[in-house]
Amino acid sequence: MGWMPAQGRLAAGLLVNLAASICIVFLNKWLYVRLGFPNLSLTLVHFAITWLGLYLCQALGAFSPKSLQPSQVLPLALSFCGFVVFTNLSLQSNTIGTYQLAKAMTTPVIVVIQSLAYGKTFPLRIKLTLVPITLGVFLNSYYDVKFNVLGMAFATLGVLVTSLYQVWVGAKQHELQVNSMQLLYYQAPMSSAMLLFIIPFFEPVFGEGGIFGPWTLSAVIMVLLSGIIAFMVNLSIYWIIGNTSPVTYNMFGHFKFCITLLGGCLLFKDPLSVNQGLGILCTLLGILAYTHFKLSEQESNKSKLVQRP
Repeated sequence: MGWMPAQGRLAAGLLVNLAASICIVFLNKWLYVRLGFPNLSLTLVHFAITWLGLYLCQALGAFSPKSLQPSQVLPLALSFCGFVVFTNLSLQSNTIGTYQLAKAMTTPVIVVIQSLAYGKTFPLRIKLTLVPITLGVFLNSYYDVKFNVLGMAFATLGVLVTSLYQVWVGAKQHELQVNSMQLLYYQAPMSSAMLLFIIPFFEPVFGEGGIFGPWTLSAVIMVLLSGIIAFMVNLSIYWIIGNTSPVTYNMFGHFKFCITLLGGCLLFKDPLSVNQGLGILCTLLGILAYTHFKLSEQESNKSKLVQRP
């Protein structure tokens, strides 16, 4: 997309991420609920297709691989495994509404991590917008009629690991001076190898319910399609974070939960109580307030740069 202006490239990247992220949620939920496809095995398929897609991209000249030491990528690969596995387990165990709203907690956690570990400061008004987001997530989870402890444990672990992962993605790209494709090119096969070793301990490999079980052709096609969409999600996450920031990416991501909530109610008959609706509204208000303040802050910074002699 080098021929496009910077704003056009960012808009295109956000749109690709929006469409792919919504599709992957519904498709994965369908594979879990309707087919009972094993979680870790599906994650392995996603990683493998992501690496294959990147291999084809570099063969076509889309990017040039950069030599990196395995120790430089290992923490990112470990957090990538945890990020995908725990969020998928949360999706499998919770309603789509609870799964999606729990992800909203990633933003407050990222703010805490960046404040404590990287010394980054946030204005008070930005911090205050995190209160209604957190309160809304709590209300939705508390009044979810399908609430279960295991599902919330997966959601909590998913939020913690996802927050670390997204902070590290931005930090590693700047530290190693690599772009999103170069970093993911090394990380995807390393994450695949980790899962390949772990899967036999937790899931069957052959036979009924295993990755090499008697799946129908339509099921295989859906799994492969899920992997292709996952590649698009992974690549767009890296690209957006590398060109904006982890917090900005998350605030954009929260707008997607409106569509996924509606889809969960329509496709999977997920119940939605009045109190849950209040929680969703509360979270939305926090997101809108954050976005308004963040845009105002960016405009103010631009004005200061223009006014400098």
